[in-house]
Amino acid sequence: MLRLFQGKATFRNLSRYSEMHEKRFSRWSRRAFDFTHFNARLLAHELPEAHERIAAIDASFMKKSGKHTEGLGYFYHSQAGKAEKGLEISLISLVDLNANTAYAIDARQTVDVEEQSRVDLYARHFREVAPALKKASIRYLAADSYYSKVKFIDAVCEQAFDLVGKLRIDADLYWLYPGDYKGCGRPKKYDGKVDIVSEKARFGYHLTLEGGVDLYSQVVYCKRFKRNLRVVLLHSRQKVKEGHALLFSTDAALDPVTILHYYKARFQIEFLFRDAKQYTGLMDCQARCKEAIQMHTNASLRR
Repeated sequence: MLRLFQGKATFRNLSRYSEMHEKRFSRWSRRAFDFTHFNARLLAHELPEAHERIAAIDASFMKKSGKHTEGLGYFYHSQAGKAEKGLEISLISLVDLNANTAYAIDARQTVDVEEQSRVDLYARHFREVAPALKKASIRYLAADSYYSKVKFIDAVCEQAFDLVGKLRIDADLYWLYPGDYKGCGRPKKYDGKVDIVSEKARFGYHLTLEGGVDLYSQVVYCKRFKRNLRVVLLHSRQKVKEGHALLFSTDAALDPVTILHYYKARFQIEFLFRDAKQYTGLMDCQARCKEAIQMHTNASLRR
């Protein structure tokens, strides 16, 4: 039976428009439900198989009043530009590139654990969702610059995925040595450290985008990640403000324009957070235990 109601999707408000008590809604919300399997099966049935798709991951801040909510801590709030007390959810979504739309796969509350960093928690989240992404024929994961960490990249590559992300403009990168082995001593692998500003000519020019942005690309070695990366350099030639941005993929054979396309598509996950906060009651959760919060966040992020 379908019911419509006005106001926030809280336990008390749900009980007002049904025959069930609000405590029943509270108890039901603590039951385990496999949203990853449910969402993946539903999307496999609804989305055309011919559509190209990738995965995206991001986290979002949730305001929460009270002092006894499980997982309450200080998390970065982008609107405030600083860390604030509240909750955080990590979301892995599927992005349909043909429709340019993101769909939620699985959301987890970030609960700090001793001897584990938050990057460890994000990496564990991805490992647990990776089997469902493989069944959806997804190979690439797009993430912002925060996820460009050794632990997270290793976790992605261990699951036979490739990460598309962003690097600092002063990242520790090295040119690959293009010369032949001369037969004396150890073969030379690298040809010096990359200097984005002074050595731009060593990047291969591909095209000029709208707005006067030049796109360059080259395969280089990242000392921190201990692997070769396909790096895409974006150079803005605007007179008012000249700037650079550095994107990358762990798949060195991936086309540079495709890397840019995948990274831009990552932003579609932000619309899931926006719609959930404005229309489906993501910020109205009354629960205090992590199981009920996870149920509420996954239900709110359904599109």
